[in-house]
This record gives sequence, structure tokens and C-alpha cells, in this order.
Amino acid sequence: MSQSLVLASTSPRRKELLQQIGVAFTQLSIDINEDVALAEEPEQYVLRLAKEKAAAGFGLLSTTEKLTKVILAADTTVVCDGQILAKPESLSHSKEILTKLSGREHIVMSAVGLHSQDKILQKVVTTKVRFRNISDAEIDAYWHSGEPQDKAGSYGIQGLGAVFVESITGSYSNVVGLPLCETAQLLNQFNIAFWQL
Repeated sequence: MSQSLVLASTSPRRKELLQQIGVAFTQLSIDINEDVALAEEPEQYVLRLAKEKAAAGFGLLSTTEKLTKVILAADTTVVCDGQILAKPESLSHSKEILTKLSGREHIVMSAVGLHSQDKILQKVVTTKVRFRNISDAEIDAYWHSGEPQDKAGSYGIQGLGAVFVESITGSYSNVVGLPLCETAQLLNQFNIAFWQL
């Protein structure tokens, strides 16, 4: 029995990345608590959220759908000095985050989780990103563009935030929100095709 993919996310970035590699999929909106647990390490955090998102998505399927569908979920976070930098809540919070990242290297960590009737797989991918020095005026202007407001680490590498990025070591698509090389490897294990352009 062939299986079809369901993306448990309404993220336009994850949607575009899957489309980029020619994967056929549908989307499902899920809502889970994304607060960091007490003393939770960044890798534990992204793995837990990816697993919970995939499980929540799988739980929304009908009994029949569970036989033929695979849920894909992911979570991405930005880490600096061992601290998880979540989505900014205000301009002052965004300033605090971007000032911390200014002129330094940080880590972007994503977990990808796939969940089917008979198999659950996960993978964590880490990318190093170095920012140039950022001025307060740039942080203000960037905030008012609206871009950083729904993004972990308060920036989007695929958008206006690209001007801050001096270098990256590792997967670019991981920083956007879905590491495509590793995601394709996981899809292979569920016989989900890509390059179906």
C-alpha cells in the first residue's frame, strides 16, 4: 500500500522547501505548547517538539488515513551560549536577541520527525551561522519590516535577514526551517518520493 505525506505545519517556508524538492503532500494545522521545559537542552527541546507535532498530526487522522499517511513535522531553534532564542515577543526582545547574535557565531538546530502507523523516525541537524556586527538602527529597521516577528532567533536567512549573515557552515535549508538532505533520506525510509516535478 503506497503512503502519502502530510506536513503537520502551516509554515510557508517548510511548504516551499518541500515543493522545491518535488514532494507531493497535503498540510495540516496543529497547535501544541512550544514552551521550553525546565532544564531542557536545545537538542532535547527540538526533538520533543518535532515528535509531539508529528504525534498530534497523526492523532488528527481518521482510522483509514492512518494506514496510508505519513506525518512530517519539524521544529527549528536558534541557540547561542547554550541558550534557546525563541521567537521575539516585542521590539525590545528582538533587540536583545539580535544584539546577542551580532558579530558572533550561533547554532541553528532543527529536528525532523516522521510518524506513520508502524514507524517513527527523527533526525537532528545543526548548522553554524556567523553574523556581522549589526547596528541598533538596523535592528529597529529590520523589526519594522515585520520579518523577524515570527522567527526563532528573530531573523529569516531566506529574506531580509540575509544581509546579517557573514557565513554558514552546514545546511542552508536547515536554517530556513527544514534540512532537505536529511529530510529526503527520512522520506526514502517511508517510500515517499521526491523529484515528482
